[in-house]
Amino acid sequence: MANITVYTTEPCAFCRQAKALLSKRGLDFEEINLAKDASGRAELAARTGMMTFPQVIIGDQLVGGFTDLESADRSGRLAQLAQG
Repeated sequence: MANITVYTTEPCAFCRQAKALLSKRGLDFEEINLAKDASGRAELAARTGMMTFPQVIIGDQLVGGFTDLESADRSGRLAQLAQG
Protein backbone atom coordinates (compact mmCIF):
# COMPACT_ATOMS: atom_id res chain seq x y z
CA MET A 1 0.00 0.00 0.00
CA ALA A 2 1.16 3.49 -0.85
CA ASN A 3 1.50 6.11 1.88
CA ILE A 4 -1.34 8.63 1.84
CA THR A 5 -0.87 12.11 3.24
CA VAL A 6 -3.72 14.58 3.66
CA TYR A 7 -2.81 18.20 4.33
CA THR A 8 -5.64 19.95 6.14
CA THR A 9 -6.58 23.15 7.92
CA GLU A 10 -9.42 24.24 10.20
CA PRO A 11 -12.29 24.84 9.69
CA CYS A 12 -12.51 22.97 6.41
CA ALA A 13 -15.56 21.02 5.24
CA PHE A 14 -13.70 19.65 2.21
CA CYS A 15 -10.93 18.37 4.50
CA ARG A 16 -13.49 16.45 6.57
CA GLN A 17 -15.06 15.04 3.39
CA ALA A 18 -11.70 13.91 2.01
CA LYS A 19 -10.81 12.13 5.26
CA ALA A 20 -14.26 10.52 5.38
CA LEU A 21 -13.94 9.25 1.80
CA LEU A 22 -10.53 7.71 2.50
CA SER A 23 -11.82 6.12 5.70
CA LYS A 24 -14.90 4.78 3.89
CA ARG A 25 -12.57 3.08 1.41
CA GLY A 26 -10.56 1.57 4.28
CA LEU A 27 -7.45 3.56 3.42
CA ASP A 28 -5.11 4.64 6.21
CA PHE A 29 -3.67 8.12 5.90
CA GLU A 30 -1.49 10.59 7.76
CA GLU A 31 -3.14 13.94 8.43
CA ILE A 32 -0.95 17.01 8.59
CA ASN A 33 -2.97 19.93 9.93
CA LEU A 34 -1.45 23.24 8.86
CA ALA A 35 -4.02 25.48 10.55
CA LYS A 36 -1.37 27.30 12.58
CA ASP A 37 1.79 26.45 10.64
CA ALA A 38 2.71 29.22 8.20
CA SER A 39 6.02 27.59 7.28
CA GLY A 40 4.23 24.29 6.63
CA ARG A 41 1.78 26.07 4.33
CA ALA A 42 4.67 27.59 2.40
CA GLU A 43 6.35 24.18 2.15
CA LEU A 44 3.11 22.61 0.87
CA ALA A 45 2.70 25.36 -1.74
CA ALA A 46 6.28 24.83 -2.89
CA ARG A 47 5.78 21.05 -3.06
CA THR A 48 2.39 21.04 -4.80
CA GLY A 49 1.95 24.49 -6.31
CA MET A 50 -1.41 24.61 -4.52
CA MET A 51 -2.65 26.98 -1.83
CA THR A 52 -5.98 25.27 -1.11
CA PHE A 53 -7.01 22.56 1.33
CA PRO A 54 -7.14 19.67 1.52
CA GLN A 55 -4.24 18.44 -0.57
CA VAL A 56 -4.01 14.68 -0.92
CA ILE A 57 -0.76 12.98 -1.87
CA ILE A 58 -0.58 9.24 -2.49
CA GLY A 59 2.94 7.88 -2.69
CA ASP A 60 4.70 10.64 -4.63
CA GLN A 61 1.60 11.46 -6.71
CA LEU A 62 -0.38 14.64 -6.03
CA VAL A 63 -4.08 13.79 -6.30
CA GLY A 64 -5.25 17.30 -5.38
CA GLY A 65 -8.22 18.50 -3.36
CA PHE A 66 -11.48 16.85 -2.41
CA THR A 67 -13.13 17.08 -5.82
CA ASP A 68 -10.01 15.58 -7.41
CA LEU A 69 -10.02 12.80 -4.81
CA GLU A 70 -13.70 12.15 -5.44
CA SER A 71 -13.11 11.96 -9.21
CA ALA A 72 -10.20 9.59 -8.67
CA ASP A 73 -12.43 7.41 -6.51
CA ARG A 74 -15.19 7.28 -9.13
CA SER A 75 -12.80 6.42 -11.94
CA GLY A 76 -10.97 3.69 -10.00
CA ARG A 77 -7.73 5.68 -10.02
CA LEU A 78 -7.79 6.06 -6.22
CA ALA A 79 -7.72 2.29 -5.74
CA GLN A 80 -4.88 1.96 -8.26
CA LEU A 81 -2.80 4.69 -6.60
CA ALA A 82 -3.42 3.27 -3.14
CA GLN A 83 -2.08 -0.11 -4.25
CA GLY A 84 1.26 1.53 -4.95
